[in-house]
Amino acid sequence: MTSRDTGRWVIPKGWPMTRKCAHEVAMQEAFEEAGVRGVVETETLGAYTYSKVLRDGVQVICKVQVYALEATDMAKNFKEKGERRIEWVSFDEAAGRVHEPELRHLFLAFKQRMGDRLAAKAAKQIPEVRQIPAE
Repeated sequence: MTSRDTGRWVIPKGWPMTRKCAHEVAMQEAFEEAGVRGVVETETLGAYTYSKVLRDGVQVICKVQVYALEATDMAKNFKEKGERRIEWVSFDEAAGRVHEPELRHLFLAFKQRMGDRLAAKAAKQIPEVRQIPAE
């Protein structure tokens, strides 16, 4: 999705919230910013930093913890609908769109992790072939 102010390609993110774990904040922000509902992992995929200019013009470096969320539903209406462009793209396309090298690396590492999971799942579904000795 794009940011509201600069139109850069970003992921949903937000500031810490009282009485919410970081992964819960990630899940809430995904819904508010992109209308995505799903199951979020409790362990972080990693983190990246970016420079943010606040409303008063002060520039701060923000560290973002990134969590995987398995999307199960897209809401028709959500808080920031119409304020951003939202597109579903491949890992490679997403990595090419973002400006932050650390976020790009997280996308590509996650792609590898998902590929490994699919390969392991496929390997479990293939029955083992056994040869019967000839008599």
